[in-house]
Amino acid sequence: MASKVNFGLWYDFRNPQEWRVPFEAFYAERLQQIVEAEALGFDSCWLTEHHFCDDGYTPSPLLLAGAIGARTARMQLGTNLMLLPLHDPVRIAEDAATLSLLTGGRFDLGVGIGYRQLEFDQFQRQLSHRPSLVEEGIEILRRSWSGKPVNFSGKRFHVGDLCITPVPENKPSILLGGMAVPAIERAARVADGFLCTGGLGLDTYVASLEKFGKSMDEGRAVLGCWAIIAEDPEAEAARIGDYVLYQANEYIRWGAFGPPGETPLFENAAAAIENGLYELWDADTAVRELKKIMKDYPCIADIHFWAQFPGESVESGNRRLRYIAEKVLPRLR
Repeated sequence: MASKVNFGLWYDFRNPQEWRVPFEAFYAERLQQIVEAEALGFDSCWLTEHHFCDDGYTPSPLLLAGAIGARTARMQLGTNLMLLPLHDPVRIAEDAATLSLLTGGRFDLGVGIGYRQLEFDQFQRQLSHRPSLVEEGIEILRRSWSGKPVNFSGKRFHVGDLCITPVPENKPSILLGGMAVPAIERAARVADGFLCTGGLGLDTYVASLEKFGKSMDEGRAVLGCWAIIAEDPEAEAARIGDYVLYQANEYIRWGAFGPPGETPLFENAAAAIENGLYELWDADTAVRELKKIMKDYPCIADIHFWAQFPGESVESGNRRLRYIAEKVLPRLR
């Protein structure tokens, strides 16, 4: 059970062509934003991963985590999420261990099984192998951080009598995401926690902990919150609607919410907000809703918000971050 809930920010580092700024400036602005967000009182920063995206959706979250770790002092860093089946788990274990050591134990590794055929084709993995790839990968991660030889032989990976060094002094938690019931059950069974998208699946996760003989105290949920929080959230949604629509429809095109081509795109931003994962909250509503979900699910350890939507400027996102920091977070702590 979480004794303290962290509140943080979520980044995908997307820079769509329609609103593109030079990538060097783009990264520099967001790194500075994260430093300032720590000073505002945000507790965590979460990074996600995709590959071969026209908008530059970050393919290298661990590199970015290292840069962020070097410029922050107390923020907890994590991935929500990395696509573990695409990677060599030994290399991920080495990089995550190094990140933990560099940041004084401020890094947690969140992973998922992925869903884009393009990525699996390029990295020579099969979508049908995802469950075994992720479960074997998690087992190799755990063994890699034990200080003992890995000695693992499975369907997908074989690692011999090798010790992975250096060993992290604070082992990263392994968090597993998913929206389908089997994925959420897997998180309860093999991971240290559940990466929850928009509040979906929390009941299933709690039930799954019980199913596998675990108490609520052994569970941990990390919630990626899709709320748009502003003094006038309807006006804010209208102002940033093009960016919100872009985000929602890109995920649909990729197959995040069902097979590509079978899930219809949203026609406009209003439809995306009404029928998507987005909530429109002012400070009072945000405090009420977040207090309720924290009370109903005491395993929640972290709630984080999109810093800005794809194409939206840092200045635009900063207005919401300051509002959350000043009007919401003090009332939740």
